[in-house]
Amino acid sequence: MRPRSDGVSPVPLASTPPYALPADLAAASRGDFLRRHLLLPLAALAVASVLLMAGNGDQWLADLLYRWEGGQWALKDAWWTSHVIHRGGKNLSTLAALLVMLALVRACVDARWKPLRLPLLYLLLAVGLSTGVVALLKSMTHMDCPWDLQRYGGLRPFVGLFQPRPVLLGHAACFPAGHASAGYGWVALYFFALLLRPQWRWPALAAALATGLLFGVSQQLRGAHFLSHDVGSLAVGWTVAVLLYLLMFAPAWAGTFKDGNRA
Repeated sequence: MRPRSDGVSPVPLASTPPYALPADLAAASRGDFLRRHLLLPLAALAVASVLLMAGNGDQWLADLLYRWEGGQWALKDAWWTSHVIHRGGKNLSTLAALLVMLALVRACVDARWKPLRLPLLYLLLAVGLSTGVVALLKSMTHMDCPWDLQRYGGLRPFVGLFQPRPVLLGHAACFPAGHASAGYGWVALYFFALLLRPQWRWPALAAALATGLLFGVSQQLRGAHFLSHDVGSLAVGWTVAVLLYLLMFAPAWAGTFKDGNRA
């Protein structure tokens, strides 16, 4: 390999051992990993969902926003909520997915990028599956958006998630939150970083959570979703990310992968 003009020899990606996990995770068993990364987060999200849906937390927050906007969803068609964050956010998430796809193509044709093939494939699949599962659930749960409810100036009565929906009310598709999933689907970046640069896993997770939160709050301000709808999207995104990681890489923390290949 020819040295660079600055006298520093380039280091190919393949020379860096991939999937080097932190000591605490490298020593963890599969059960410990599942407990810390799946069971405990899902338990916390389940408690939050119960408080919001059964404890009327959803209505309390929506009432607050509705009154703050003057007894209407004044921000429903606002430029910064409907165009910048809603439409622009969708485009940004799609662009990010396309960039991951292009990186994966390069990893398949460039030997120097070989260690990135599986992590990039994982990231692309995790984001696509999580948003797909959310879209599927939206079509099955038949829950209304706040702006459709009589309580907030709409025409429909509120029907809970587990209550039978009268046929006359027609179709509804607001749970989980689709737009928030365009942000929360990227929580898979935590595991992507865990595989390649473990020290970046928390900043990566924080970025994904902040994006999902921004998307979700903007939709709540528009009257498009309750907070529990966003919690549901986060639960789907995180569950998909964990299970797909276990399927594709476990037990990577026990040394299953070496130099980018199965041992």
